[in-house]
Amino acid sequence: MAGSTTDVLEMIIPESQAGIRLDKVLAKLFPAYSRSQLQQWLKEGRIQVDDHLPLLRQAAQGGEIVRVQVPVSDPSEWQAQDLPLKVVYEDEHLIVLDKPTGLVVHPGAGNPDGTLANALLYRFPETTNLPRAGVVHRLDKDTSGLLVVARTAIARQQLIRDLEHHRVIRIYAAIVNGRILAGGRITQPIGRHPRDRLRMAVNE
Repeated sequence: MAGSTTDVLEMIIPESQAGIRLDKVLAKLFPAYSRSQLQQWLKEGRIQVDDHLPLLRQAAQGGEIVRVQVPVSDPSEWQAQDLPLKVVYEDEHLIVLDKPTGLVVHPGAGNPDGTLANALLYRFPETTNLPRAGVVHRLDKDTSGLLVVARTAIARQQLIRDLEHHRVIRIYAAIVNGRILAGGRITQPIGRHPRDRLRMAVNE
């Protein structure tokens, strides 16, 4: 019977976050998940700080190692569908896809099929045996760009390690409003917008 698997995400809490409540820090470190979802995982014991189960409202000290066990549904429960899929590179280890805007990456609430993962299972059946159908990172529905997919368990483990240790460089193109007078660089972590939970922002 199909069930679920777990992905383990690991991050180090920056020293700059010392004294801030843990759930707020987690929302900045893992912006792909809502604060309420992270709070629920805290209650369920899916989040460890330095190998201990933290309290919901405890403050971060800075330098701690955070591990989050993210539940992932089994791809064998998903339907393989013959949908358009733009492959820009592939070899025996991985696939690089060009994801268009408007396409959801994984099936979920409100999107049971018609996703990029459904198309992956059809064109690359071997991804059925991998968590998240081999997808090792995500792009939001309204974001276009390149998406890396593992074809083997070994490739998936290596890609996840590379992402965790920031050995993968991501370059984003964005539309800005107003006139930029000079070049600049933003190095602050992003988090969810304090008023619009569907947007991301630099909150510091």
